Amino acid sequence: MQYQYVTYKIEDNIGLITLNRADVLNSFHAEMAAELQEILEDVNSNENVRCVLLTGSGRAFCAGQDLQEATKNPEEEKILGNFVEQMYNPIVNGIRQTPKPVVCAVNGVAAGAGANLALCCDIVFASNRASFIQSFCKIGLVPDTAGSFFLPRLVGFGRASALMLLGDKVSAQHAYEMGMIYKVIEDECLLEEAHETARYLATQPTKGLGYIKKALNSSLVNGLEQQLEVEKELQTLAGQTEDYKEGVKAFLEKRKPKFTGN
Repeated sequence: MQYQYVTYKIEDNIGLITLNRADVLNSFHAEMAAELQEILEDVNSNENVRCVLLTGSGRAFCAGQDLQEATKNPEEEKILGNFVEQMYNPIVNGIRQTPKPVVCAVNGVAAGAGANLALCCDIVFASNRASFIQSFCKIGLVPDTAGSFFLPRLVGFGRASALMLLGDKVSAQHAYEMGMIYKVIEDECLLEEAHETARYLATQPTKGLGYIKKALNSSLVNGLEQQLEVEKELQTLAGQTEDYKEGVKAFLEKRKPKFTGN
């Protein structure tokens, strides 16, 4: 299916998703959010997709909410929570709940909801020209798109508090140093390296990776005893997959495994 504001194609078992409103720095309006939600639903159910690569077109990753849309209807503007509920929450849940790994390539500025969209992905690469900004405080708003959930867990409460209250612009290198992202890549090599990682993940035991992702999701809210129980249950499921059998067989036969994602 063709989309107007997000491009989506499947190659080598990778779902390639590109935010595509370059003229407004890929800022979100309702139509783009709806397209991304629909694409994430396909990613979740499509057996041909074993990994996702998310990036932006042009010189930005995503500048957050399109404020022109948010302010065009004075009545809707009074209830900005509706934008959060209808646009961003389903996207965050789509990324976190799909069992497939989501690699993010931040190719430029990631501000507001755009920054937090990146942070909820599984592996985040950033161009050395990229930057991250919790810009909500600049207009009197609260971080959304799960920023208040993920950022403190990534960089610590104190740093997250300062970044959200001050709205400082954080370079990709600084984001890496504080543990916000996985790796900084030279701009001209960003998509190539992110794509290489996605290609690798698309050949790995997909169900097992999904169980790892589920365990990590649980660890964000569980206590130790609860998490031990989750690990037991997920290990039981993982041990029943065809890829586990193939992995063990390949190890014993001293050869490279051929995982099918089953």
